Amino acid sequence: MKTDIDIHNHCHFSFDLWLTLIKSHPEFKTKRVELFTSFFDIDKPVSEVAKTVKYYDDLCNTINEVTGGNMDTFEMYLLILGALDIDVRQLDKEKLNGFYLKSEELFLEYKPVVIFENIKEFFDQIKNQGKTVNILSNTGFIKGRTMRKFLIQEELDQYIDFHIYSDEINISKPNPLIFQEVKNNLKDRDLPMHRILHIGDNPVADFKGAKDFGFSAHLLKH
Repeated sequence: MKTDIDIHNHCHFSFDLWLTLIKSHPEFKTKRVELFTSFFDIDKPVSEVAKTVKYYDDLCNTINEVTGGNMDTFEMYLLILGALDIDVRQLDKEKLNGFYLKSEELFLEYKPVVIFENIKEFFDQIKNQGKTVNILSNTGFIKGRTMRKFLIQEELDQYIDFHIYSDEINISKPNPLIFQEVKNNLKDRDLPMHRILHIGDNPVADFKGAKDFGFSAHLLKH
């Protein structure tokens, strides 16, 4: 993916993650559905489980964007399990966390593919000009703490001045409060809003959200 992001007129760069810098490993979602089915003893065809997982993944993502809040990963699991006729009253947080840890291992094994061409060179360019970078990502099944582990493994963490994940502050893009969080974390508190550029692939959550808040915005089209 080639980019025409304007480095020179901006001083701080806020990046979305999914479908901006990275995309899922082609086998990961299938493996996770298989794990989910066996871990919770779901007596349904894997294809039905996959369809239900995708439905609630999309729905919860939309709920987060519309309300500006954040659906907890465990709430998402319970909605899926309930829809698959599992008695969720028999489950506890320990069981849900057990699944999360296994899915995290799977995620770091079948790790996302970096789609942003020459990302390290691009980050180097920004850093060499003394400018700063953050990650600003809505999360769903994959929590911010797991994303941090992945970015460390990929040696991308060293470029990132701070991370903001929706599950950690309970706010999702395009809620203006999440963009305020970016501003609050800047070392230069007096940086004019238009010198802050948010880059993402979602026209509502990333582009309109950042613009409405007063930042500059760049919509990536793949």
